[in-house]
Amino acid sequence: MNDLLFTVRTQEAQNGVRGSPGVAYDIEAGYTTAKSEKSKEMEQFFNKVEELKQDMSEIRAKQREIQHMHERSKTIVRQKEMQQHRDEMQAIINEVNVTAHKAKAKIEAIDKMNAAALQKKGQGMGSASERTRTSITSGLKKKLKDLMAEFSEMRARIHDENRQVVQRRVYTVTGQHLPEEDIDTMIETGEAETIFQKAILEQGRGRVLDTLAEIQERNRAVKDLEASLLELHQVFLDMAVLVEAQGEMLDNIEKQ
Repeated sequence: MNDLLFTVRTQEAQNGVRGSPGVAYDIEAGYTTAKSEKSKEMEQFFNKVEELKQDMSEIRAKQREIQHMHERSKTIVRQKEMQQHRDEMQAIINEVNVTAHKAKAKIEAIDKMNAAALQKKGQGMGSASERTRTSITSGLKKKLKDLMAEFSEMRARIHDENRQVVQRRVYTVTGQHLPEEDIDTMIETGEAETIFQKAILEQGRGRVLDTLAEIQERNRAVKDLEASLLELHQVFLDMAVLVEAQGEMLDNIEKQ
């Protein structure tokens, strides 16, 4: 960023004159410094870029945390423990949703800053500042889009892995390998007692119903998580539109 900011050495400073309007006197260095409007705007731009990078870093850290918690959920066999685990995961995903929307808003704010800068002297199309702004903004949009795409992939993965966990739970209790269609129906409807009827007769209701309650709680948890992750998918779609628009703008610039 420092190479984009510059120091103005004025004639007054060279002559040791203080108090010129718009400049600040440096006692130790013996000269004055002032930032042009252009350099101030670039500093604001880079500050906003750093804020956005911090948001994405926070999202990335929480993504790893969600994945870790999902892996741990596969070993949970008690309903109450599953319920608590679901609430903890949901809280983290809610935080990601808030941060993702903040990041998207910052991207849009940067776009507005860039558009305003284009109208100013020395910052139009083809200028050094315009190329810097465009290149950095384009890269940030793509990074945020790719990050949101990973949450969409996570959503599909959680759905598939939950099916596998439920399938194993059913087999443990009933000794039956149910087809995926039956497992999906059980997950969607929440109705599973008919599948366990034989096991209830053979093993008693207590043990079987504990497993059934855990499966139902697990399915509720996954549905809630999928709904929250779907909100992040919308951010991904919005970013995809912005990336496409940025690409078209870059193509137009190259043609000119």
